[in-house]
Amino acid sequence: MAKVELKQPIINEIAENVKDAASVVLVDYRGMTVDEDTRLRNVLREAGVTYKVYKNTMMRFAFEGTEFEALKDDLKGPSAIAISKDDATAPARVLANFAKTAPKLELKSGIVEGEYYDQAGIIAVSKIPSREELLSKLLGSIQSPITNFARVMQQLADKGGAAGVEKPAEEAAAAEETAPAEEAVPAAEEAPATEEAPAE
Repeated sequence: MAKVELKQPIINEIAENVKDAASVVLVDYRGMTVDEDTRLRNVLREAGVTYKVYKNTMMRFAFEGTEFEALKDDLKGPSAIAISKDDATAPARVLANFAKTAPKLELKSGIVEGEYYDQAGIIAVSKIPSREELLSKLLGSIQSPITNFARVMQQLADKGGAAGVEKPAEEAAAAEETAPAEEAVPAAEEAPATEEAPAE
């Protein structure tokens, strides 16, 4: 069997893995211990990220003619790919966080939602919160004014604030009822009649 025929299933596997992927991140894993590699795979699996080590030549063939072709120039040295079909920032975020405890792990580049990012770019992408975190922050910002309003209203109720607000209005009404009505001034007293000058 020809070598090309032996390689084809692997190329097909890579192509199938990256098909419809929200993001693909390339990493250099040289120098990582077996324990670190095992822990990394577990963390990525929990985040719903597929992590595979393939030969660069296989990945070049698989990426050809796809949106991931831009990664071909970064396929130098031992390379692994982290793939996510759902959360576009998950591979970069999880890998960058793990690299803090495993300095040998190096992010190379990636394609996120069809856009190519070099090493600096993919590190910047890793700092974007997850969709769940963003939704949680949004929900918190929406709930905050409502919570504050409810707290203020509760404080007013506890201090009898509602009664205090109504009291001045009641007092004003009572004052109006007890105030003596102004006496009407007779029309004659309003403007004294001018005396006619005696005729000469």
